[in-house]
Amino acid sequence: MKAVLPALARPLLEARLPDDLKVAWFASPREAAAGIADAEIAWVDMQPTSLVADAVRAGGPGLRWVSTIYAGLDAFPLDWLRERGVILTNGVGINAIAVAEYAVMGVLAAAKRFDEVVRAQRRGDWLADAPGKIELFGTRAIIIGYGAIGRLISERLAAFGVAVTGVTRSGASGTLTPDAWRERLPEFDWVILAAPSTPDTKAMIGTAELARFKPGAWLVNIARGDMVDEEPLLAALRSGAIGGAFLDPTNPEPLPPGHPLWTAPNCMLTMHLSGRSQTKMFQRAGELFLANLDAYRAGGRMKNVADLEAGY
Repeated sequence: MKAVLPALARPLLEARLPDDLKVAWFASPREAAAGIADAEIAWVDMQPTSLVADAVRAGGPGLRWVSTIYAGLDAFPLDWLRERGVILTNGVGINAIAVAEYAVMGVLAAAKRFDEVVRAQRRGDWLADAPGKIELFGTRAIIIGYGAIGRLISERLAAFGVAVTGVTRSGASGTLTPDAWRERLPEFDWVILAAPSTPDTKAMIGTAELARFKPGAWLVNIARGDMVDEEPLLAALRSGAIGGAFLDPTNPEPLPPGHPLWTAPNCMLTMHLSGRSQTKMFQRAGELFLANLDAYRAGGRMKNVADLEAGY
């Protein structure tokens, strides 16, 4: 049995791998593609994520399981994997706490307009009044995508007295279904995107949705940039039709110099740093990989097996 694994994870994994597992450690896209050609197991995460799809497609007929640290699967050739019967396990939960904390930070920063406070400090301007005066207590949030991250955001916002409504595909446990949340948008002060990236979520916030926002409501996106239609968002920000936007991801990434989002009014950009705002990502990923390796070899149940049809 052969695996191709990232050299960065070698200190975490090597001493705990079974003796009969032959490993090709890669440190470049070329080494990843070469290693996966005759591998049964592959963990080939790289930046930019476009490199991941190329590496996976270099896999040979013996490839059976691909592991990734990423929660979102938009970088992976899902049809290719499905046609070959390859298992894909993702990194749901690895960064969930950090991303949830980031989302709450976004809500707090918007409520108190902390971006304006920082600008005043840089100007040396002692403000006589607070630029943001919203108390979270008594406000309402909708979290579109009520999975591992969405539920953690909900728990943390509830501690501030925010009433939270979730959106799920099933509508279980009092959540809204994908066909029901849009008509409810005028009820919410915070619209938080935490859904996986799928064809159904692309441009899910556009002209019609933004027009239904409650006056003063903020959009908080910690999911994927392509879930928001950029031109209607820019128009809503410039006109003041919505309170503002806290955008961790953007589309494209990185956002090029001169892009209008950099200078859009009432817009905070955080360069897709939410998942990186912690130090435990690789340790958690290593533990997850080792647990799944044991399950795979024993024919047991693996964690975080992705639904390649649904895309998450």
